Amino acid sequence: MSDLDETEAGARLAAPISAEDVVGWLDEAAEMVRTGEVPADELIRLLGELRAASMAFANASDWALLAAREAGASLREVATAFGKGYVRSPAARLEKLHREALTSDEFLELVHRRGGESHA
Repeated sequence: MSDLDETEAGARLAAPISAEDVVGWLDEAAEMVRTGEVPADELIRLLGELRAASMAFANASDWALLAAREAGASLREVATAFGKGYVRSPAARLEKLHREALTSDEFLELVHRRGGESHA
């Protein structure tokens, strides 16, 4: 599956991994840990990888929020991605993001400058 597909409305982006993929992987990993196949030092290394990936996904989420607003999405439309019917969550997040970057391009530049570890 491509991360970028064409639709009638334009390009369609997909996250590089889905929540379902992660839960499936987690079930497999948990079974390996239960059976003693994975030593503690490997789990600590994995923890670092997962935390870095989590930060990267948080940055991607923030970038998408900024980009959606720039593309004309209303706060009410964006709120659905937050799982809420009210706009306080995305509005508060935008306010925090705008303290460091006003546009999605500025935010992406900030992420790169900080070596991918920039979660506002």
